[in-house]
Amino acid sequence: MAAAVILSGGVRLDPGELGFLLQEEIVGFFLPQACGQAQGTAELTIADRLFAHFFLLPEESGVSADYQTQVESDWSYEAILAREAADENYVDAATGEVIMTQEAAEQSSTSMREGETKEQTQGTVPEAAEGQQAEAQTAQAEAQMEQQAETQAAQAAETQTAQAAQIQTALATEKVVVYPREKLNDFDYLIQNFYQVDSTTTINSSQLNADALLGKDLRLSHDASTPQILIYHTHSQEGYADSVPGDASTSVVGVGDYLTKLLTEQYGFNVIHHKGEYDVGDRDHAYSKAGPGLEAVLAENPGVEVVIDLHRDGVAESTRLVTQVNGIQMAQVMFFNGLSRTTAMGDIDYLYNPYIADNLAISFQMQLKAAEYYPGFTRRIYLKGYRYNMHYCPKTLLIEVGAQTNTVSEAMNAMVPLADLLNKVLTAQR
Repeated sequence: MAAAVILSGGVRLDPGELGFLLQEEIVGFFLPQACGQAQGTAELTIADRLFAHFFLLPEESGVSADYQTQVESDWSYEAILAREAADENYVDAATGEVIMTQEAAEQSSTSMREGETKEQTQGTVPEAAEGQQAEAQTAQAEAQMEQQAETQAAQAAETQTAQAAQIQTALATEKVVVYPREKLNDFDYLIQNFYQVDSTTTINSSQLNADALLGKDLRLSHDASTPQILIYHTHSQEGYADSVPGDASTSVVGVGDYLTKLLTEQYGFNVIHHKGEYDVGDRDHAYSKAGPGLEAVLAENPGVEVVIDLHRDGVAESTRLVTQVNGIQMAQVMFFNGLSRTTAMGDIDYLYNPYIADNLAISFQMQLKAAEYYPGFTRRIYLKGYRYNMHYCPKTLLIEVGAQTNTVSEAMNAMVPLADLLNKVLTAQR
């Protein structure tokens, strides 16, 4: 046992206390703010203090709770999982793989040694018996693999059948609500019922005029022999409450896959799903990074007429954005428009967007169709002051599918009515 250390004044410290004291002094010298933040708190470890210093939660940082597209959720789902699981294991943010703590690693090592000992003990079986045993094990393994393959095939068939039934159940064939044109032409009524205007921007009746918005012909001009629709994700790392870290199929990208499948197989559109990653490592500049990638895809596919930037929102953990369509629970969606205008600066010349009127038209026609056929499915259209890469194509939609508090299945389910609405608007089904 290491000897205790006697400080001046007769203060006695054992080695553990001395080590902690030295850590305190080192952190205090290099990061005085970290120590200052920890004062008055209950027995925080050095790791806790450093975590609190470098990774403030939104409510601790004083950041406004207002909707902010470029910082929709300061904490990714993967980071939240890693912190919650810190007492048991750690998650590699890059790969999503579990990294065991020292205690868990020691337990695993002990189990492996026990297994090796057991194998060595069993290794005294005569060679003839070993051969028979190996053949039996091989036959058993092959039988298990065949059974597993049959089970997986049956499950896949059941899933496809369930999805087909779900699609039919969640589709609306008739209008549930009718909105008279005279009401829609009332600017105040339009704002109160269809829009949420962020405090950073302004809009007036010259831009939000129902006759003008509904008068835009948004039908596609060519058939599906060449690509018509592009789906991409400025924030591809956004996940849901039960997303699996590192598994894109359970993130907003997987939701985009399902929307692509519905539009292609159910409605016959020619769709490109671009899966470029623009928010890895630096989320704040995702839009500027996504721009060149978007330009390249559109240059290679000049026939694309509709661009959809698919996101998921970031909300308070107590908020659940859910609705039901014919008994099927799903995430609510929200259409989002950038106006290239702020309250403080007015129109922003360097964020010029020649297609603002077209952007507003397609989001409003989608919103109105949703209100008529699927009441409660959409939140109000959110208007904010910047551009959000909506200037590359007239028919551009930025869509928020649920939030981090929704499940993956709720987000997937929402694609059924969303695909139907796109079909109604793009084929002019009145």
